[in-house]
Amino acid sequence: MSSRLSAKAGLAIRKLRLAGGWTLAQLSERSGVPLSTLSKVELGQTSLSYENLLRICKGLEIDMARLIGAEADGMLGSTSAPSAPPVALGRRAVVRAGEGEAVDLPWGPGRIGAGDLIRKAFTPVTCEVEALSVEAQGGFRYSDGEAWLTVLDGALSLHSELYAPLHLVAGDGVYFDARAGYALVKDAGAPCKALLVLAGDSRV
Repeated sequence: MSSRLSAKAGLAIRKLRLAGGWTLAQLSERSGVPLSTLSKVELGQTSLSYENLLRICKGLEIDMARLIGAEADGMLGSTSAPSAPPVALGRRAVVRAGEGEAVDLPWGPGRIGAGDLIRKAFTPVTCEVEALSVEAQGGFRYSDGEAWLTVLDGALSLHSELYAPLHLVAGDGVYFDARAGYALVKDAGAPCKALLVLAGDSRV
């Protein structure tokens, strides 16, 4: 019995494949997914693994959101049947204390959470804020999209091209536009640790 994801994605894949002018054989070559599997997926006769879903998206030159999100839903046309509930992909990444991909940030060392996952909706980064001024970190930095910052320990100020410096202490948080220049500056004295959540699959 095929899953909801197979039936829904299969129809969308066929629509997108035809819109791109590709045959099943061509999509198989582009994606690396066997032709027989693609055929069964389009007919809703087999389940679709997450990795194969990624490969098909690459072959169709689209992101997964377009395939299983609102755009893909719209391509299927209206139907008298009620729409299916959102599909859970079941992805999970556990990061223990002290783990995560180490990165050097302008304001100090950090660790990326869930770095082994691709095409993430957001990227969590724990930061040790050591910089005592914007100048000490080379000025403002810029990231794609919007961001969330929570101070975990100590205190810091969020400097921005758009706003006056915002002082934050442990437990405080702020949602802001990371496309405008920003910088994290800690208070003198005690160490400071923060969680920065960036939009998309950022490598920071």
